[in-house]
Amino acid sequence: MHSIKRNKNIRLFGTYLLLAIVSITIFYPLAWTIGASFNKGNSLVSTTLIPKNPTFDHYIALTKTSGTFYYFQWFLNSLKISVVTMVLSVILVSITAYAFSRFRFRGRKNGLIMFLLLQMIPQFSALIALFVMAQMLHLVNSHFLLILIYVGGQIPMNTYLMKGYIDSIPISLDESARLDGASRTRIFLQILAPLAKPMISVVAMNGFTGPLGDFALSSVILRDPKSYTLPIGLYNLINDKMGASYTTFAAGAILISLPVAIVFILLQKNFVSGLTEGGTKG
Repeated sequence: MHSIKRNKNIRLFGTYLLLAIVSITIFYPLAWTIGASFNKGNSLVSTTLIPKNPTFDHYIALTKTSGTFYYFQWFLNSLKISVVTMVLSVILVSITAYAFSRFRFRGRKNGLIMFLLLQMIPQFSALIALFVMAQMLHLVNSHFLLILIYVGGQIPMNTYLMKGYIDSIPISLDESARLDGASRTRIFLQILAPLAKPMISVVAMNGFTGPLGDFALSSVILRDPKSYTLPIGLYNLINDKMGASYTTFAAGAILISLPVAIVFILLQKNFVSGLTEGGTKG
């Protein structure tokens, strides 16, 4: 009896220790970034986790524009691209996953395999081709082209994930609705979509955060400083050998994390499983 209790305590201690290590790993860099954004000066060498003389100078500096610095323009560019990508990704991925899950057609299996194979190709391997395509279409500095590329990149893996989730929803719900005269569209919108909210939320979160943190692809398509997204603009801020400002970079990084936190809070109630339970009751 004592050995069972001791083993249980050891497992419990190990669990809490692991959680503590993971929490420190996650929150320490965030706390350091927040501290750096309130420290005086531009160098990380002189910054401390808890600023001795906190200042808002770096946040104020973000409001100033110059020939190459347009923080809030970059902020709006990033939000626009991320929101439109999120909306289009949810719509297209949901429709595609529904088709693969509920319909049987020629090439269905090969299509799913192709989606998996596409994920094995590194994104940077297509950068040259995408830049050449942007030049041929005269869409360099185009947010529209960037959105299309992001949405196309979101479809394969997210479709595969959502298709698996829709497969777990009893097909008897579809059949019952069909007997009542419901169309395929109505079944999808009023039955399957509400039950698939957890996976739809995952797709939405991926569609929003993916473009917001992308640097490689956006830096190839966007060349005009006013059309930059935040990753490009903030990178140039610390890449300037003569005027690099890591503390201003930290302030800018903290501000762009706010929309991500807001979207996560709005979607977190859907990040649960088992919503199909009780779907066949009554």
